[in-house]
Amino acid sequence: MRREFNITGLCVPEKHYMVNLDSRLEQMKKMVDKGNYFVVSRARQYGKTTILAALADYMSDEYIVVFMDFQMIGSAMYENEDSFSRAFAACFLDEFQHVSGQAGQTAEELEQMLREPDKPFYLMSLFRYLIAICERSDKPVVLIIDEIDSAKNNQVFLDFLSQLRKYYLQRERRGTKTFQSVILAGVCDVKNLRRKLRDEEEHKKNSPWNIAVNFDIDMSFSKDEIAGMLREYEACEHSGMDIEGMAGRIYGETGGYPFLVSRLCKMMDEELPAAWSNEGFLAAVRTLVLEKNSLFDSLNHKLTEYPELERVISKMLFNGEKIAYNPDLEEIDVAVMFGFAKQEGAAVVIANRIFETRLYNRFLASEEWKESSMTQKAFMDKNGFVVDGYLNMRRILTKFVIHFQELYGNEEKRFVEEYGRRFFLMYLRPIINGTGNYYIEAQTRDKKRTDVIVDYQGEQFIIEMKIWHGKEYHERGMEQLAEYLDIYQKQTGYLLSFNFNKKKETGVFEQMIGDKKIIEAVV
Repeated sequence: MRREFNITGLCVPEKHYMVNLDSRLEQMKKMVDKGNYFVVSRARQYGKTTILAALADYMSDEYIVVFMDFQMIGSAMYENEDSFSRAFAACFLDEFQHVSGQAGQTAEELEQMLREPDKPFYLMSLFRYLIAICERSDKPVVLIIDEIDSAKNNQVFLDFLSQLRKYYLQRERRGTKTFQSVILAGVCDVKNLRRKLRDEEEHKKNSPWNIAVNFDIDMSFSKDEIAGMLREYEACEHSGMDIEGMAGRIYGETGGYPFLVSRLCKMMDEELPAAWSNEGFLAAVRTLVLEKNSLFDSLNHKLTEYPELERVISKMLFNGEKIAYNPDLEEIDVAVMFGFAKQEGAAVVIANRIFETRLYNRFLASEEWKESSMTQKAFMDKNGFVVDGYLNMRRILTKFVIHFQELYGNEEKRFVEEYGRRFFLMYLRPIINGTGNYYIEAQTRDKKRTDVIVDYQGEQFIIEMKIWHGKEYHERGMEQLAEYLDIYQKQTGYLLSFNFNKKKETGVFEQMIGDKKIIEAVV
C-alpha cells in the first residue's frame, strides 16, 4: 500500500509519512517513569493524538496504558456524578480489558455495578474501583485522556480532577497505589482551570489540577525532522527533489506547525503538477493561504470570540508593535494557547508566515476595509501590471503613489503612520491574489521599517516600507536594503517611503547603492 501524507486524525507509520517521534517519546516516558501527572496542551491539529497513541504503544511493555477519548462521552453524561461516573467507567473498562487482557474480580464487580442503573454511582465509588484495579494490576497503570476540551466547562469534570488530585497526594503521603501517571490532552491547559462550586460564587484560586508538572517538550517539527520525513518519501517515490532545500522552504513558511507541514506536502504529492519544485512549493503556499479548512475556521472563531486578541494581532501586523510576552494577560495567553503566536525571547510573535499572511488577508478584507477606495483602484489598475506573465513592480509603486496622494495626501501624519503600510498591502493584494503571494519579514518589522517579500510566478520582489525619520536614517536604511538584497541574491530592490517633509518630492526615483539598484517611491 502506498503511504501518504495525512492531515486528518491519527497518523499511522505504516500508512503515513511522519517525522521521527522517538526523542519526544523518550522524554515523555521519562516523565511517566517519574510518576508525573501532566497536560499536553497544544493548538488544534498539532499532533497531540498521534504522539499520545505512539506513546501508549512505546510504553506497552512496562505499563498498562489506558488511552481514553472524552469525545466518546456525550454531553448528557456530564449532567451529574452518576451519569459521568457510569460513562467513564464503561469507557475505562473497555480500554483496560483490551490492552491488558485482564478481567479480574474488581473489573467484574465494576461491570456488575454498571448493570444496576437504580443504584447511585458517585465519583467516590468510581475511584474506589479504579484504585482497586491499580492495586491488583500486574503492571503500573497509566491513564491518558484525549480531547479534554469537551469536558472543561463542566463542574463534574472539575470534581473528577479533584479526585485524581486527592489520590495523587495520597500516593505521595501514604503510598496509596493509584495511577502511575495521568496525561490529559487538549487545547486548553486544565492546570489553570479555576474551581466554581455554585453559579453565584466567584472562581476560587486553587486549581483542581495544580499537581501537574510543566510539559515543555517542543512538538513542532524542526527543519531536520521535515528533511527526514522527505527522505523516506524520496526513497519510495524518487521525485528528484532537493530534500534539504525543500525542508528549509517548508519550515520557513510553517514554523514546523505539524498540520501546515503535512498539508503542503500532501498538496505537492497529490494535487499540483510542478510537484516538489520551487514553483510547486510556491503554488502550494498560495493554495493553502486561500484554503478553507478546519484549522483556519478555528482561528477565525477565536478572533471573533476574543476581541482583545484581534486588536493585539492587528497592532503586531500593521503597526509593527513589539508585544512583550506576558502570560498573565488573557489576550497574550489566548494567542499562544490557540497557536496564533509563540514566545520568542521576551516578545510574542505570530507563529508562522502562513498564519501571518492569512491574518493579513482577514484584516484587509474585513468589513472596515473591503469598500476601500484603494482596493477599488487596485482592481481597476490590475491588468496593466502583468506583461508576458511578469509582474512590473515599478509600475505598481508608481500607480500607488498617484492614488495615495489623490486619496490621502491631505491626511495628518498620524493617519499615514497608522494606515500607510496597510493601504499599500490593500492595493497590492488584489493585484497578485491567486497568482502570487506575499509575506512580511519578521526580522525587520517595526514601527519604522517593514519588509515585504512578494513571490510571483517564481520571481521574488523585496519591498521595504519605511516611515521617514530624517535623511541620515533614510540613507542608512538604503544601505540596509542593499545588504538585504545580497541575502536574497537580488540586484534590484524597492523602497516605499512615507515622507512627512513638506518640501518632499513625491514620485518614483532610481539610484544605485554599490551594485544594487534601488527603486524608491515617495508619498
